[in-house]
Amino acid sequence: MKSLDWSALDEAGRRQALARPAQSRADEVRRGVERIIAAVRHDGDTALRELSTKYDRCTLDAIEVSGAEFDAAEAALDPELKAAIREAAARIELFHRAAAPRPVVVDTAPGVRVERMLRPVSRVGLYVPAGSAPLPSTALMLGVPARIAGCREVVLCSPARADGRCDAAVLYAARLVGVHRVFKLGGAQAIAAMAYGTESIPKCDKLFGPGNAWVTEAKLQVSSDPDGAAIDMPAGPSEILVIADAGANPVFVAADLLSQAEHGPDSQVILLSNSAQLIERVEREVERQCAALPRADIARQALAQSRLIAVDSLAQAVEVSNRYAPEHLIMQVAEPRALLEGIDSAGSIFLGPWAPESVGDYCSGSNHVLPTYGYARSYSGVSVASYQKQISVQEVSAEGLRHIGPCTATLAAAEQLEAHRRAVTLRLEALA
Repeated sequence: MKSLDWSALDEAGRRQALARPAQSRADEVRRGVERIIAAVRHDGDTALRELSTKYDRCTLDAIEVSGAEFDAAEAALDPELKAAIREAAARIELFHRAAAPRPVVVDTAPGVRVERMLRPVSRVGLYVPAGSAPLPSTALMLGVPARIAGCREVVLCSPARADGRCDAAVLYAARLVGVHRVFKLGGAQAIAAMAYGTESIPKCDKLFGPGNAWVTEAKLQVSSDPDGAAIDMPAGPSEILVIADAGANPVFVAADLLSQAEHGPDSQVILLSNSAQLIERVEREVERQCAALPRADIARQALAQSRLIAVDSLAQAVEVSNRYAPEHLIMQVAEPRALLEGIDSAGSIFLGPWAPESVGDYCSGSNHVLPTYGYARSYSGVSVASYQKQISVQEVSAEGLRHIGPCTATLAAAEQLEAHRRAVTLRLEALA
């Protein structure tokens, strides 16, 4: 990991210090995704099979997962793993039900009632990555709020293994949370299929889920096309930023950094500390722990694009963190809540030494599908609200129009919209 002193950097150096690695290949990825989307739109299922052979190195006879495959997956899983999946799903549901939006009814004037009613997005497409490792937890994070929201049809895409089957744990989690249909597709081609539809894949209204830079780019492209689909957010390669003071445990800090570095080569981890001694200890500890990881090679590729940054104070660390807008923010400081008020851009925050990011990934109850690339400045993580539309309703009586009609007419006249004004004044005249 590269060590830097924030105060010694000029503005260009600071931008470079916080640059995401995946963005350096943006043009190459953009053009590649355009070709994939065009192929799927033109050739449908034929293109999906060809792309699966090319990228996932598997031959697909059937694109959709069968009932027999679901049954076999459930039978093959270790009972302890199935119990953990059920436990995590229950905790995720507990939090998401409590945090779900509620209908609102307000009388804003006598005889004027304004409501907000909630309706689910009708058909949603979920993407569960399975590149270097399957992610059944993502099936839970996406499927639970979709079920709470009441989406009419929930489809899920996840890459097949070389044997043409999806990961058993992903299938078990998908069935548990009520996903209706699962397809053996990965990458940008899965996003294109759900956005535009093919012979086998239904066209979805909104797409959800994280993925690599190609998946993220595909989501951005289809969301900008009126014929495509809306998306939850840009959610690409995982990232974490840790703020740690001199009293932080370097073993814990290093473990948290590595927990994200092992996700993939495009992941990025950053440490901000006002203690040079802690930075040195963390650096040594990262190397020691990394050597023992099964995914050490992947972690080292991510670490090569990561940073150890010295700051003058914890207040400066907060400023740098807000500028980076991390997907995950861990605050291993003596009084983390004292810094919390200053944080305005982060996907999910973990306070204190006993809150590793891993619990948020799996079973604390919060959602782990979060904005990356700095999009935490303007996006939130997935929630029940992500799967719902909020529709306003107004009911106005004659008395109500007498109360608010003159205000409406005055504002319409100020905007020189005479038909707007007359729609009110003609009614008021009828009530005279």
